[in-house]
Amino acid sequence: MKDLLKNKAMIATIISGILIVIGIILQWQNLDTAAAIIFVLSFVIGGFKQAKEGVIDTFENKHLNVDILMVLAAVGASLIGYWMEGALLIFIFSLSGSLEEYAMDKSTEAITALMNIVPDVSKRIKADGTIEEVATKDLKVGDTLLVPKGASIPIDGVIKEGLGLIDEAAISGESVPVEKKVGDEIFGSTINLNEAIKMTVTKESKDTLFAKIIRMVEEAQSTPSQTASFINRIENTYVKIVLIFVPVMIAIFYFLLNWGWNESFYRGMVLLTVASPCALVASATPATLSAISNAAKRGILFKGGIPIENFSQMDCIAFDKTGTLTEGKPKVTEAVYAAAEDEEHIMSVVYALEHSSTHPIATALVNYLDTKEYKHTKMDCIQDLTGFGLAGSAFGSDWKIGKQSFVVSENQQNKQNQQIVADAFTLEKEGKTVIYVSKDDKVVAYYGLLDTPKKDAKDMIAFFKANGVHTIMITGDNEATGQTIGKQLGVDEIRANCLPEDKTTILRDLQSQYKLVGMVGDGINDAPALANADIGIAMGEGTDIAMETADVVLMKNELDKLEYAYGLSIKLKKVTMQNIIFSVCVILTLITSNLFQLINLPLGVVGHEGSTILVILNSLRLLAVIPTYASNKPMKPIVKKEAPQKAVEEN
Repeated sequence: MKDLLKNKAMIATIISGILIVIGIILQWQNLDTAAAIIFVLSFVIGGFKQAKEGVIDTFENKHLNVDILMVLAAVGASLIGYWMEGALLIFIFSLSGSLEEYAMDKSTEAITALMNIVPDVSKRIKADGTIEEVATKDLKVGDTLLVPKGASIPIDGVIKEGLGLIDEAAISGESVPVEKKVGDEIFGSTINLNEAIKMTVTKESKDTLFAKIIRMVEEAQSTPSQTASFINRIENTYVKIVLIFVPVMIAIFYFLLNWGWNESFYRGMVLLTVASPCALVASATPATLSAISNAAKRGILFKGGIPIENFSQMDCIAFDKTGTLTEGKPKVTEAVYAAAEDEEHIMSVVYALEHSSTHPIATALVNYLDTKEYKHTKMDCIQDLTGFGLAGSAFGSDWKIGKQSFVVSENQQNKQNQQIVADAFTLEKEGKTVIYVSKDDKVVAYYGLLDTPKKDAKDMIAFFKANGVHTIMITGDNEATGQTIGKQLGVDEIRANCLPEDKTTILRDLQSQYKLVGMVGDGINDAPALANADIGIAMGEGTDIAMETADVVLMKNELDKLEYAYGLSIKLKKVTMQNIIFSVCVILTLITSNLFQLINLPLGVVGHEGSTILVILNSLRLLAVIPTYASNKPMKPIVKKEAPQKAVEEN
């Protein structure tokens, strides 16, 4: 109720309704003149806002809208003495308009609430260690800030001191806090739940991730869906037809059907009311905004109504591999040690050689060894041969770790080495990276590493395939690696050895075969393909250029959000179609009833404007979590259909 009362249009509507009740009471007391004055006052208060909008739209924008039809119908009814009916028409029209405004506000309140999260003032630490309060908008890159426990982080940066437990719901939609340590990136508008931390500013306020989110959603709300755009385009023509049709019908009633003038004009005013496309005009926009708001609250940013409306129309979706379908970093999948060798010695040597390196492969090996139990050792004379591997001494032996060409040179070949290399080659054929370990020029172990699929990638691929969407993985990796990952995930088609420009070419080829092609990526090299796709989808933890180029942004790299977006798009289509069919049926029913003199003006007003209210309330259902996602489990197929029978060229 508080939200409704904040709506000025709603307050005017309520006053208008109260005046109508007073006017009816005065009529019962036979005080007709006083009643007429009250009804006119109700008319003016309730209809001023929309009458003003209608006049401005007509004269400034040369666009006729339904507001003009309603005002004319109310004025017409009043001219022939139906003061109460005219006031009632304006009241219910005003009520539907107020509810539509409420629906619009409701669909954007999540974003408004987020905007209020960012504190206006920040605690900046000066060079002498004292703290000063400064406006957040005046912060500069490199400033050091203090963020107390329970306070909102004012701007993007990295933790300089302390351990943070950060609530990132405002950014990602996730309710589970994330632990952050020194050097980790933190974002403005998120909340520090742990003890006070110090942070270093890395971006100005206008460039923060949160600022980008706000801009994206604001742009989305001003970009209508195709259905809404079509309805808005025909509104002007429709109103012109009604304005011509009504006088013609009044003439037919009066001259051909021999109805009295008052009755003919009255029926014309009823026709003017019930033929107005109020409900039809409200069929798409409130629904689209509600769906966009629903998605935004769950970390899915649609840049307008067209992407969310078309999302479920995709019949082909392409994925970048690294960082999109996979974790984006290698992981040890196999560890093989030669017989009769001390595995603990080998593990301690590998750890000692690799733990100080920042190379992704070294990180993967260290992470793997951290899960094992063994005694750590120190290495002597460590050599780092960039691009090849590492070497050092321990346990009285010389050790090497790295590529085969570095660890096993041609003059070091022996029967054991040859056998181990042959065994390891099976992993290389699967597209895995193999790292060899030797002791005194004898290979004693090897590790297989692979950029592994994300945990929800396989279920997501299965979901799209079940809904008849062709899936394709595009990667710059070699054919073996691409096939290994693709088969694990179950994608329909795999394109490997692709350069950035190849991705764009592939997208265009797919667009010649399929009606609507989506592309999911995260890197700079994906930006051209995202721009060329019918629907470009960027992972939010990827690069800025990918986010700017895409039509849809997933604020966290969670692929199940794609399933939610697909389901929400289908729900939007259903709700919009329900609204359109319902509103058209109501208009046709009311017009027919009026021609047979079965309804009066009040009943026509209630039926017509009531349908508008119902359409708006139906649209607001899209603010709720769609049922298929409520359990946080992979969604079941939404629609079963045959996969497109397209001749797809295999790579």
